[in-house]
Amino acid sequence: MSELTKLTLTDAMSGLESKSFSSRELTQAFVDAIEASNDTLNAYVVKTPEKALGMADASDERRAAGKAGRLDGAPLGIKDLYCTKGVRTTACSNILDEFTPTYESTVTQNLWDAGAVMLGKLNMDEFARAHRMRRHALVRHQTLGAETEAMRL
Repeated sequence: MSELTKLTLTDAMSGLESKSFSSRELTQAFVDAIEASNDTLNAYVVKTPEKALGMADASDERRAAGKAGRLDGAPLGIKDLYCTKGVRTTACSNILDEFTPTYESTVTQNLWDAGAVMLGKLNMDEFARAHRMRRHALVRHQTLGAETEAMRL
């Protein structure tokens, strides 16, 4: 694993600004790490290495022209909840199995406008509902007087 993947976002942005490394180098380090470990971790449900490297190259060009955005060159994983134009988005549900949006969510559009780089779509609980379900179970168990049982969730 490259040392670049151990950087905080702040340190990565500082390294890009000081030209210690390029966005392509930083992104390639993450692409390599994802390829090496995703079969075990299952962190990414959709990997977009070609898109990521293209976005990284565009970021390097903007930075060279003095037009870098606030997140320019920062490689990020995007939660599968957010629609990303042209990239399969399922909210980790079989109901949306092959849904590929023709539009971009506001959240991701703001990231792209700031120069962020998409590594892929991150795994999550179906429709991001686990927290609500656990909270509902906790409230229900407390109502029934079974607080200790709810803590095991």
